[in-house]
Amino acid sequence: MTADDRYDVSGLLETQFEPGSNGLVLKNLRGIASKHVMDQAEAQALEQAMDTLVRTYPETHRFTATDLRNCHSSWLGGIYEWAGHYRSVNVSKDGFPFAPAAQVPVLMDQFERDVLRRCTPCTFADRAAVIRALAETHVELVLIHPFRDGNGRLARVLSSLMALQAGLPLLEFGLMAGTGKTEYIAAIQAGLDKHYAPMERLFRKVIEQSRSSS
Repeated sequence: MTADDRYDVSGLLETQFEPGSNGLVLKNLRGIASKHVMDQAEAQALEQAMDTLVRTYPETHRFTATDLRNCHSSWLGGIYEWAGHYRSVNVSKDGFPFAPAAQVPVLMDQFERDVLRRCTPCTFADRAAVIRALAETHVELVLIHPFRDGNGRLARVLSSLMALQAGLPLLEFGLMAGTGKTEYIAAIQAGLDKHYAPMERLFRKVIEQSRSSS
């Protein structure tokens, strides 16, 4: 079986849900049908992946699209067959459509050549420049939404790895969830017009909270 064959199979699996999950859990390698159990499995896998990733990418590393695919696979490869593959289905959330699946490979190449090349390694001496880099990379990656699932969390992984390059602690993103979710979504949508100031404000708060609790 070729790599293309494997991708085609994983593409089909992207549209399937685990039997008995009432359409709440995507088809997975572990046969998990409970959303609660899957949430726990993904969270545990992410924690384990972060332990590896923080040792994988040094402060001088310039991130690439391939790195992001590898990060996604490192996290979810033991759960979903399509982990690390760009999605082949169109997705939306809360009525907001992300980039069409057919455009994802081109958009990710552009993201690497433009945003990742300018913003990583995130070793800027000026704190404002660090915050701008974090905001832009985060917004643009989420808007592309390259994978079937886990895009927001992957964007937070990238932000955390970039923050470490900048000499900051691992970031805590509680401000972007719960009651802060509305502000976060608005900041993502503002990025459609390349307006990153709302996300910069959020990252400024995230950094302050992360520094105070580290």
